[in-house]
Amino acid sequence: MATVEKLPMLAEGYRMLEDEAARLKLERPQVIDAIEEARAHGDLSENAEYHAAKERQGQIEAMIADIEDRLSRAQVIDPKTLSGDKVVFGATVHLLDEDDKPITYQIVGQTEADAKSGKISYNSPLGRALIGRKVDDEVEVTVPSGDRYYVVSKVEFI
Repeated sequence: MATVEKLPMLAEGYRMLEDEAARLKLERPQVIDAIEEARAHGDLSENAEYHAAKERQGQIEAMIADIEDRLSRAQVIDPKTLSGDKVVFGATVHLLDEDDKPITYQIVGQTEADAKSGKISYNSPLGRALIGRKVDDEVEVTVPSGDRYYVVSKVEFI
């Protein structure tokens, strides 16, 4: 029997998934109504509305199944309960780039990742490079725009 891979995420990410599943489940009956309405128009072979509604129904069902799978495998982590000097999931990491410019990221799950708001996925190139590092460690990461170099200046759990 295969083990189920847990998906680490913050409570915020878990809530985002729950909200999206609820929204899709509300949309589901509307799509079913659209299918019934399009079916009432007769010949289904050339009924674009029917085919579009059926396609949307398939998309919704697939998205709901994906979200429910991720929720069932979720391992919700509260960074405030963590401590230590190593970068782990949930940590807020303060870095200095090559120009000594300070940058701060929180290591989060894929659902929550938003680099513009300072949240990077633990699966991203930088996230993978940071996991396990300590203060004063140098980090080299290859990204599409080239190699980047950072120094970990602080690790905190907030």
